[in-house]
Amino acid sequence: MSRAGILTFLHNGNYGSSLQAYALQRVIREMGYDCEHLDYKPDRGEKIRNMLRCGNSPKLLLEGLRKRQVQEAQEGMREKHRRILQFYEERMKLSPVCRNRKELAGISGQYDILVCGSDQIWNPVWMNPAYFLDFGDPARPRIAYAPSLGVSVTPNRRKQRMIRRKIALFDAVSVREEEGARLLVSMTGIRPQVMPDPVCLLPREAWTEISSSAPDKRPYLLCYFIGENSRYWERVRTLRDQLGLETLVIPVTAESYEQTDSTKLDGAGPEEFLGAVAGAEMICTDSFHGLAFGTIFEKKVDLIRRYAEEDPESKNSRVEHFLREIRGKGLENMRAEGLEWLRESLESASGGSAE
Repeated sequence: MSRAGILTFLHNGNYGSSLQAYALQRVIREMGYDCEHLDYKPDRGEKIRNMLRCGNSPKLLLEGLRKRQVQEAQEGMREKHRRILQFYEERMKLSPVCRNRKELAGISGQYDILVCGSDQIWNPVWMNPAYFLDFGDPARPRIAYAPSLGVSVTPNRRKQRMIRRKIALFDAVSVREEEGARLLVSMTGIRPQVMPDPVCLLPREAWTEISSSAPDKRPYLLCYFIGENSRYWERVRTLRDQLGLETLVIPVTAESYEQTDSTKLDGAGPEEFLGAVAGAEMICTDSFHGLAFGTIFEKKVDLIRRYAEEDPESKNSRVEHFLREIRGKGLENMRAEGLEWLRESLESASGGSAE
């Protein structure tokens, strides 16, 4: 049986990241491959080396420090991280922890195929070459399944050159948004396929199978925000008053913890997140995966764009593309296209089958 190793974000404490990782591993396993995630958890030295190598802004490290301070100040956030790790232990297979590129290279020889994706692993703002699978034997087949660049503005020339060299390593490339495909064409001359986020590859029934029961309370408006903006909560109060719903907040930011007029689902793990989405009357969110799971569970979603359109680092392209695809193709067709592309790419990389 061919072995596939997947590299994506696992340790950013994000429900969407953990659930898309679960979905991709489950789908590849169901296609007949032995599959696990490379448990990449870069240490401080690795992060600093990567920042210098790629020319990333030091403010990213400061923002990361701020987020950690928020998390350390809240028992609920610490419990959320514990539950995500428990989710990995119970429902997924992970390699030993890799703290740097040398350790990634050392473990990569155990796999017949390397796969990267999905999430914003190719975002040039916080670029990390490891997520382009630039380690280990260059002859080993490499597949990119729907990584997101997250932005619609061409990065600087230094990062363009790096991306152009890294893309040449791959046997099959797809990205998550049309905007990302256009950027790669302009930078590399290679036109990737556009495929849906891995969470879309599993039907609603598969997600219901692992979700917890919905919170036992009155009909509620579920609020899930990644960004901080006072207008979010103005919108929440307007919807709450118009619809006569309770508000249930899954807190992520310091601002969300400060909402004293709402019930909080604090410390929830991925299964509880799914249960809260499945049980909601409506969802108000600025999150790509909040939108995606709301769509999968056929919920009304009030989507707030997190970024101003003129922001050069805007990541609104992620949600705009998803909305266009849902209106144009529908979720079932998106799922079928994604599964077909992934199956064909894996078979080509493994010489015709998973065996």
